[in-house]
Amino acid sequence: MPRQFDYLGDVEAFLAIMDHGTISAAAVALGTTPSVLSRAVARLETRLGAQLMRRTTRRISITEAGQAYLEQARDAFRLLAGAERAAQGQGGELTGTVRISAPTTYAHYRLPGLLRPFMDRHPRVVIELSIANRNVDLVSEGYDMAIRLGELKDSGLAARKLEDAPLCLVAAPSYLARAGAPRAIADLAGHACLPFVMPSTGKLAPWLLREDGGDVDWVPPARLRVTDDVLGVVSLAQQGLGICQTYEFIAAERLARGELVAVLPANSGRVRAFSLIYPPHRGLPAACRALIDAIAHETHGPAA
Repeated sequence: MPRQFDYLGDVEAFLAIMDHGTISAAAVALGTTPSVLSRAVARLETRLGAQLMRRTTRRISITEAGQAYLEQARDAFRLLAGAERAAQGQGGELTGTVRISAPTTYAHYRLPGLLRPFMDRHPRVVIELSIANRNVDLVSEGYDMAIRLGELKDSGLAARKLEDAPLCLVAAPSYLARAGAPRAIADLAGHACLPFVMPSTGKLAPWLLREDGGDVDWVPPARLRVTDDVLGVVSLAQQGLGICQTYEFIAAERLARGELVAVLPANSGRVRAFSLIYPPHRGLPAACRALIDAIAHETHGPAA
């Protein structure tokens, strides 16, 4: 039996374009591309047998049929949002499925502690967690939220900073016994460094260091380079293959057990930001809103 309302995503695309004024602005707000939204509206117009808007290279305008459809579609979406909130609020117990994407570092070392209290409080909420070092398209890939690393571009998505995670240089005692400990940043050039290749650029990720009170972005020379799995640099360093830079929250237990040793601690102190991003829809399902608030509360992150 065919689904009766499998085109609602196309309707949402049309509403977003009308709300933001241009296809490009709507694409930014939804975290997708203009071509995806253009195809969505074209499918909707074919389904309805009517032109909803006129497109030129500089602007769009709504047709009479489009205006009538827009008003009724907005009313329908408001009714759906209200029905969903009412259903999810019955009995005070949240239900539903939340899809979240997170990078390997945060998913393995930080996110479990943030999710555990929420899942204990809301046993009927299902969480689908994708662990991958890539930036997913929230809208086209159907994610409710994602955790992102670094400074966020002005994408039109809502965001909450989770934390500024301190970085450190580490190596195994066996490596330092064999190669000696560097005493300054310049000494690192003579050591076996274990950098990570950034998947977005194919370039080596610079090590974020401090020297004489200033920030230093130092690109390590390397015979051994790690791609895809950033946690691989830590595993290699632990096995004595060289020095790596990682987050303190990853290295902490290994440092405490003596499996790794801090290198050039006086040159550490830089941080990278982790943020939670999500579409700025007013009608977010109750389970999504609750999880966003719970993660932000656990990390004491302010709304942005």
